[in-house]
Amino acid sequence: MSHLKIDIGIATAGRRDILSEVINFMGRMKRPANKLIICPAKPEDVDEAALTGYGAPIEIVSGPVGLPAQRNVIIEASDADVIVFFDDDFLPSEDFLIELEALMTGDPSIVVATGHVVADGALGPGLEFIEGVSIVEGLGPQADRALEPTYNGYGCNMAIRMDAVRQHNIRFDEALPLYAWFEDVDFSRQLAPYGTIVRSYRLRGVHLGTKKAGRSPGKRLGYSQVANRIYLARKKTLGWDMAIEGILKHLAANLVRSVAPEPWADRRGRLIGNLKALSEWPSGRMSPGRILDSDLKNS
Repeated sequence: MSHLKIDIGIATAGRRDILSEVINFMGRMKRPANKLIICPAKPEDVDEAALTGYGAPIEIVSGPVGLPAQRNVIIEASDADVIVFFDDDFLPSEDFLIELEALMTGDPSIVVATGHVVADGALGPGLEFIEGVSIVEGLGPQADRALEPTYNGYGCNMAIRMDAVRQHNIRFDEALPLYAWFEDVDFSRQLAPYGTIVRSYRLRGVHLGTKKAGRSPGKRLGYSQVANRIYLARKKTLGWDMAIEGILKHLAANLVRSVAPEPWADRRGRLIGNLKALSEWPSGRMSPGRILDSDLKNS
């Protein structure tokens, strides 16, 4: 008998087919969610007729476009004890929610829990759906590994305890638009004063890291790599040391790899975005929302 009410929340945009495959795959989970809540950027981003393989309650909600806004709509639509946010290209192990319930029931101090991503296509060209399925299905028995504290949940698989969220009126920051680089860090650190943030190696899954058009966004992503970190440092949900270290790391990587970029990454665009944000910092013009302006759109 389940003691916790657990909802799955998925914010999605422009990935209709992969979303259908992922949700039907989640129908194999041994412990289903009490409800799966999907918030698409556009109605056509969800093919309701293709979700017959899930086999548990699904609710489709609508709201403003942008990852933080869509996740906030999901929060408002849920009455669960725990929401686990999955990316629309994340494949959880079949025991993911069983392990999550045991974790959250066993330690009420945990306010954010993130799992072990056994393969992350976001770090490379991305994984095909069939590759991800093969990896998940090939997972061996659970390792008896202890929890470890972590600074923040990883947004592709991030479980949050909802009583803390409701009590302190915590929401994802909608000043971080579109794909909202570092929104998971900000949300986690807002919750940090009220409990612990952990990584559990018993929560396992694969992040496909699907590339919608073969190349990840360039100028906008590069701009966000700088602007979002500075914004969060000013907000005090990210340490200045971590912000500056991260900016320098991305700037160096984009500079070096722009000479011979990976096929899936617009390194030159990212470098241009990095430099544009840095040039706007002294004047105060730099802000996360600038990626919506026409001069930062990718060709």
